[in-house]
Amino acid sequence: MAGYDYDLFVIGGGSGGVRAARVAAALGKRVGIAEEYRFGGTCVIRGCVPKKLYVYASQFPEHFADAVGYGWTVPEASFDWQTLVANKDREISRLEAIYKKNVEGSGGETFHTRAMIVDPHVIHLLSEDRTVTADQILIATGGRPAAHPALPGHEHCIFSNEAFDLKELPKAIMIEGGGYIAVEFANIFHGLGVDTTLVYRGQEILGRFDMDLRRTLHETMEKKGIKILCHSVSESVSKRPDGRLDAQLIGGQVLTVDQVMLAIGRIPNTENMGLEGIGIEMTAATGAIKVDPYSRTNIDNIWAIGDVTNRVQLTPVAIHEAMCFVETAFKDNPTAPDHDTIATAVFSQPEIGTVGLSEDEAVKRFADIEIYRASFRPMRHTLSGRDEKMLIKLVVDGASRRVLGAHILGPDAGEMAQLLGIPLKAGLTKDDFDRTMAVHPTASEELVTMYKPTYRVKDGERV
Repeated sequence: MAGYDYDLFVIGGGSGGVRAARVAAALGKRVGIAEEYRFGGTCVIRGCVPKKLYVYASQFPEHFADAVGYGWTVPEASFDWQTLVANKDREISRLEAIYKKNVEGSGGETFHTRAMIVDPHVIHLLSEDRTVTADQILIATGGRPAAHPALPGHEHCIFSNEAFDLKELPKAIMIEGGGYIAVEFANIFHGLGVDTTLVYRGQEILGRFDMDLRRTLHETMEKKGIKILCHSVSESVSKRPDGRLDAQLIGGQVLTVDQVMLAIGRIPNTENMGLEGIGIEMTAATGAIKVDPYSRTNIDNIWAIGDVTNRVQLTPVAIHEAMCFVETAFKDNPTAPDHDTIATAVFSQPEIGTVGLSEDEAVKRFADIEIYRASFRPMRHTLSGRDEKMLIKLVVDGASRRVLGAHILGPDAGEMAQLLGIPLKAGLTKDDFDRTMAVHPTASEELVTMYKPTYRVKDGERV
């Protein structure tokens, strides 16, 4: 290792790459990390963090309306898009500086440049036009929104990256896609007063989530005024003389909007890095880097973590993979990332929090399934009069009584999902839930007070 400039060189300064660089440097390893754009990566700069800030911003109209039922007189409110964008930028810059400082404070060296691998131990830093050598190389370059070059007029469309920094808030927007990014932005723009239409080719939004959550969220979003067109796709996008856009949908419908946002998936950032030249194996379908269970590529000293491997595209997963990488590469403790039973949230309005198997997945794997389901108006909506239901659902293996899945739609569902991740990861049973005292009055007490199954599914048949 002494013959190289670095013990570890990380390409990509997102959550996973920075964590690996910081922890390895703290162990006394000579670490370099290159980021061509801004430290913090997708999550901090153009993903989870700014999105959550915009979610908060978009919720205030409902808060103002609900306050009346609690005795408040709220004067007419106004919203300034430029103020939100500027305040977001200030917070993102603060976080970016922290990410960079954490690496350097641990002893690592940071580079603002694109990096290419020209040999299994040699990295070319483009902006400095020089090469450095490393014993171990970690690729953590993340992903980006999938383009749609086959769509006529795609050049008029935006992606989630651009949505955070529009010069002005559109009066009307069409969002194409049905995943969590599309659904979250549909709720954000609607909450900020934008006429919003969600167009999705599938049968129902949020594929792979529990169907009860999908249907209930769909209905709630439409009640709020968001238009959702399933079994539909855009055929072309054209710009009108007045600068607005005409989105031609399959079947002949035309939507005239100010912005068309494409949220049709994400793809790994693996192009123009020299990976093909050194023989790194990648998947044909997505261009993701192939890795073994320990995040090692087919080249012994080169590793990859996070979205660039297209395993589970979540920030905490990339961080977990980074910690496992450090254990494996530098602590002589081979540790494979555990991708089973991952809690996650969709910051829609209302929120979704979920962990474990959906009902449909559980039915395929287990012969006897118990479903515990409660749908009710949360207490906070009783005085406000808001007609919005909360849904709490547990999926239980009838034979072992183990809780296989927990699914929540409603206020603070994401916070609940994090806590539910612990008992489900531990393999606790419905009896353990039943023995747990409720916290009253809370919505989450339903998790421990549903004593009888709402229905069962035996051998695929509901009984």
